[in-house]
Amino acid sequence: MTRDEYERMLLAKHESRLQFDCQICKGATLEDIDEEKMRWFLRKAAAERSFEVDTETPLQETLNRLNLIQENKLTNTAILMFGKSPQNFFLQTKIRCARFKGIEGLDFIDMKVIDGTVPDLREKGMKFIMTHIRHAVFFDANQRYDRWEYPLRALEEVLTNALAHRDYLSNAQIQLSIYDDRIEVWNPGELPNPLTPQDLKKKHKSIPRNKLLADKLFLIKYIEQWGRGTNRVIEEMEENNLPEPEFQNLSGGFEVTLIGPGRTFEQEIEKQKLHTFEINQRQRQVIEYLKGNEVINRSTSMELNKVSNKTAFLDLKDMVEKNILIKEGKGRAVTYRLKR
Repeated sequence: MTRDEYERMLLAKHESRLQFDCQICKGATLEDIDEEKMRWFLRKAAAERSFEVDTETPLQETLNRLNLIQENKLTNTAILMFGKSPQNFFLQTKIRCARFKGIEGLDFIDMKVIDGTVPDLREKGMKFIMTHIRHAVFFDANQRYDRWEYPLRALEEVLTNALAHRDYLSNAQIQLSIYDDRIEVWNPGELPNPLTPQDLKKKHKSIPRNKLLADKLFLIKYIEQWGRGTNRVIEEMEENNLPEPEFQNLSGGFEVTLIGPGRTFEQEIEKQKLHTFEINQRQRQVIEYLKGNEVINRSTSMELNKVSNKTAFLDLKDMVEKNILIKEGKGRAVTYRLKR
């Protein structure tokens, strides 16, 4: 019997004692539970999975219903999900976030270490990502269009998987690294046997490292427990015309790399804008002019396109109505700028 096989046999036999998320959290009491976080969880679980536990159910009874109390003591999962300060018990349960300049990772633009419960970490991690990736917003007459550099659903999935499946016995923290051309998410703990990185790109079974924690994340629809998470990431990337994600076991952990669009992002957005707005060639010229100049007026538009005062006026008026331009000033002092 190999060492891995022996360890798996021991874990299967003594799962409730050896698996981190099922273990009793030493020193933790009901005073360490944030009741509002639990009430939020119950409301969300009811909405997402029709989980029927009244939000007014007493704290200890709710924890018992969720199987988060063992031998009248709180489990680690209770603190990970609902603790007032989980890092008082588990220093390793943080996400180290960095936005690097360029693609080499030599200089920081921003760096932050975030803490909180598992749902907190997911929300804060996504906020950090959304602060540091590009986002295009534009309008036509009836609708707002949003386009992110990366598909947000894929990023949520990757971040949730890192939190759900990391090795909580490791002292290492999850690392979220954002570069000009890619995003990397690394969590301690390699894929559990017999899964390989290649398996994640095809149909495979879910093998959660932290079953009790995964069950709670399932109740609020953060995960599905069907082994489809990585397939959804691949699909989201493909739908956004981005390369397949890269999966690898690395340095005792597991890493997902999402390759972004790089410099083509602005070009694609510009094409999408022009297609959406159905503007004429003269109006395209106005947009090109405003890329290098803050404002344009009617006289400049006339000269730019060699057209009459009336044609220039109608072109600019149409672009204001389509929410492409903002009109400023009055009379002869009227100018137009691109709406951001």
